[in-house]
Amino acid sequence: MAMNRTVEARRLLRRCRSGALATVSKRLEGYPFASVVPFMTHYDAHPVLLISRLAEHTRNISSDPRVSLMVHEPGADVQAAARLTIAGRCVLIDDPCSIRSRYLRLFPAAAELLALDFDFYRIAPVAIRYIGGFGAIHWLPVETFAVEWPDAAEMERACLPRLNTEYSSMLHDCCRHFNGSLPDACAAVAMDCDGIDIRTDDTLLRISFGKPLAVAEDLPHALEELATQCRP
Repeated sequence: MAMNRTVEARRLLRRCRSGALATVSKRLEGYPFASVVPFMTHYDAHPVLLISRLAEHTRNISSDPRVSLMVHEPGADVQAAARLTIAGRCVLIDDPCSIRSRYLRLFPAAAELLALDFDFYRIAPVAIRYIGGFGAIHWLPVETFAVEWPDAAEMERACLPRLNTEYSSMLHDCCRHFNGSLPDACAAVAMDCDGIDIRTDDTLLRISFGKPLAVAEDLPHALEELATQCRP
């Protein structure tokens, strides 16, 4: 049961593209300072931020790396919606080469920011609080939240071209079945053990696998399961 909650929480985080970041204010002498930031989840599910050196939250992080990131499922009743808070340490990524291309596939407009004073940061969780709905409140074990999958980047590079050729029609079917949209064009832009990120005409969709992939060889079966769900 705990593992199911962990997977649910990780899926929620991967579906979200922005969240509320709380930092320890340097200017206000320790008061919490909240701001809104876009982010992606890396292969291991750790949140990755691209933030300006001039931003107030970046100055706070430089002084004290303790942060919290809060995301929630969009909905009319926020108290009934699923939400997740990750408390952790936000650290500068010294070698962003492996991060850059993946982030730009998800956020193409960020290319302009990389020419300015923006840097990549990673949040390493120390505590995770997941609320699956009204009354469904859980502290999740940090050690099982992150996913350790060797060669994840190589697998993604190998699989994305196949998804966009051999499985192109299935991607369209997933957009229709899971999101109710009928895009003129769509393409898989990122993939991890939990699912696929699909860019359509005007938005970015997240499609989750039925269960996390244990090894890369599980992908064909996961895709077949998605195709079966999408069939009329």
